[in-house]
Amino acid sequence: MSSRRTGNSVSRIKTGSFERRLSLTRAGLYAGTRVASHMATNWFSSKEKRDKRHRAMLSKQARFLVDELGKLKGSVVKIGQVMALYGEHFLPEEVTEALHTLEDQTTSLEWPAIERVLISELGSERLAELDVDPEPIGAASLGQVHRALRRSDGLELVLKVQYPGVADAVDSDLNAVAQLLRMARLVSFGPEFDDWLEEVRQMMHREVDYRLEARTTEKFRLMLADDPRFVVPRVLPEYSSAQVIASTYEHGHSVGSSVVRELSLERRSALGEAALELFFRELFVWGEIQTDPNFGNYRIRIAGEDGKGVDYDRIVLLDFGAVQSYSPEFLDPVIQMIRASYENDLDAVIDGGVKLRFMSRDWPKEVLEKFGQVCMSVLEPLSGNREAWPDYAVNSKGQYRWKQSDLPSRVARQAARSAISRYFRVPPKEFVFLNRKLIGVYTFIAVLHSEFNGEVLLRQYLYGDGDDTPDASATTQITNA
Repeated sequence: MSSRRTGNSVSRIKTGSFERRLSLTRAGLYAGTRVASHMATNWFSSKEKRDKRHRAMLSKQARFLVDELGKLKGSVVKIGQVMALYGEHFLPEEVTEALHTLEDQTTSLEWPAIERVLISELGSERLAELDVDPEPIGAASLGQVHRALRRSDGLELVLKVQYPGVADAVDSDLNAVAQLLRMARLVSFGPEFDDWLEEVRQMMHREVDYRLEARTTEKFRLMLADDPRFVVPRVLPEYSSAQVIASTYEHGHSVGSSVVRELSLERRSALGEAALELFFRELFVWGEIQTDPNFGNYRIRIAGEDGKGVDYDRIVLLDFGAVQSYSPEFLDPVIQMIRASYENDLDAVIDGGVKLRFMSRDWPKEVLEKFGQVCMSVLEPLSGNREAWPDYAVNSKGQYRWKQSDLPSRVARQAARSAISRYFRVPPKEFVFLNRKLIGVYTFIAVLHSEFNGEVLLRQYLYGDGDDTPDASATTQITNA
């Protein structure tokens, strides 16, 4: 039975494991048959034509499978999104490109189905205390968000409501997607893929654990309570449950909005510095990192907009469902690589990479050194060696221009031109998530068109230079900006 659609919403989600497995199995078998047929007819072509046709077939194949995943919604879509972000080491490029389109799916669940969840989770009396807007302000793969007003005092809040049956379907969905990829002949299975799949499984279980997310949100709110540059919603436990998270509504503008773009360079740079320092605090101090770099998880609150006389811009942090805790055994070699990169110590960078198990001592020396140099180049905006910066990456004040530097593309080209890809082994799953976070932070700063040097901040967290808890307001005062 398919979901009934009205406009941009559906009345139900296929959550029965048999129903979902049947849809995915059909898709996988159909896709696998098409691959087999393609390989048979493509055998007699020239290598160049074979490669070109194979890529075209993969792309078509992947788009077909993504369409099938999208119809199911729920955790299947989230699994596809996670694979798009973290699966480039296992999946063909054509497949990850197609999977990225899942991120654009915004179909919501109709209000009667959501209301049933709210009544079941909170009870009719508790729900009656709230005036809930039936139109969602956001819809994702695992749930959707509704604004609400508490009738007794007018408090604005949001209710994040998990789709019914999603939590129970995680394991069967993940197994079904893996089976689909196998049947469609889109991935080579091995121990490394299995390890990674297990990490995705654990991550999915964390994402549907709303009680854990509520506790993590409160934990981050308290850790950042004394830093006025950040706003974290306050969880309201009386309206929260296993499938509902209620928190204060925190307004703000999207990072790429025209309002944010029109802020002065000084203000945009202060926001970029705040984002970088938050990452350093997660990495060096807390060992807990929000690993989902989706820009939907951030808002910018412009100075003076909250009516409290706050005279600096602030970053609103939303969604703590993808927070990961890292052990010292993993973080110590990561920090070793960062410190060694800053100190231009190539041997120590390589040693850190070997400890993290994505470099190996039995590689040729020149490959190890090239890989080490690629790792070091990632720290360009935090470097003290400013002579090495490209001219276009420096403004008239000698500050780093994060957007114009085009650093991620340059690093990717540098890696592609070397022999790294022939030796590169799949990195540990923790490193993949951490790397994505770093790229997300750099991109956030670039979208703000910030211009500042990160060296001072890095030195503070590497060596304790200066005040460990700087006066945040002093760096972001913009009254006269």
